[in-house]
Amino acid sequence: MGDDPDFLAEAAQSIPMFVQKIDQLELEEILSDEFADNPAILEIHPGAGGTESQDWAQMLMRMYLRWGEARGLEPEVIDLLGGDEAGIKSVTIRLRGENAFGLLQGESGVHRLVRISPFDAAKRRHTSFASVFVYPEIENDVTVEIRDEDIRIDTFRASSAGGQHVNKTSSAVRLTHIPTGIVISSQNERSQIQNRETAFKVLKARLFEIERQKKKEALDQISGAGSKKENAWGSQIRSYVLQPYQIVKDHRTGIETSRVEEILDGKIDLFIRGYLMARWEGKLFAGQTEDLPGV
Repeated sequence: MGDDPDFLAEAAQSIPMFVQKIDQLELEEILSDEFADNPAILEIHPGAGGTESQDWAQMLMRMYLRWGEARGLEPEVIDLLGGDEAGIKSVTIRLRGENAFGLLQGESGVHRLVRISPFDAAKRRHTSFASVFVYPEIENDVTVEIRDEDIRIDTFRASSAGGQHVNKTSSAVRLTHIPTGIVISSQNERSQIQNRETAFKVLKARLFEIERQKKKEALDQISGAGSKKENAWGSQIRSYVLQPYQIVKDHRTGIETSRVEEILDGKIDLFIRGYLMARWEGKLFAGQTEDLPGV
């Protein structure tokens, strides 16, 4: 049987499917978090640097939209604020589908880009930063107290794609949660009422995530696990280098690839799965991230 060409051909076809099934079962075991299957809300904000970082934020937005579309996660831009010359100042995206938050939860942190700037006439190398924040959208049966006196509501004309109706009326809504300073905008819906509902849903999810992280940090300190966990929000998690060589490296797992264009085109499962596996196995790197050679 082992020398039968037909058997070998059939086995060659079956093995990839078998490996894929094992990978899927393993992923389902890893994604046992109670919020793993919730819709994910993903925010991107450029760091200091004006046009450079705003352009980088837009590149990241495209990367996550492409990834979400390929995964069938129905990415929806809730709010988008364009840059002064190029790029974006901020974007909020909702992704819905199987394990949306579970898969994206490890993307929170600072992403660094190193490249020859297309905006620099001298063709110098620039380093840009953008922050990504991912949190789960929560169900209506989860209670989050939001007092009326803690909210300021502003309306304005939408600037994102939405047709003439959107741009001619003050349908967009901006919520400011005064105690925390959190600002949530929604301008993708056609009516002010719909945008208001969406903005409140996102604000509720954001406040819930803050409390969830506080409890998680407290438990980590009690168990002594805090120092072993991944770097906190606000730390550099991944570098994307286009010059003087090409590499994308995740500093928490050590995973790297030279296929930069594929990564920026949304093929980021290598890093998403690598992070989840490393976290599950307790093998995330802690402490400061190292600089890449020559960067």
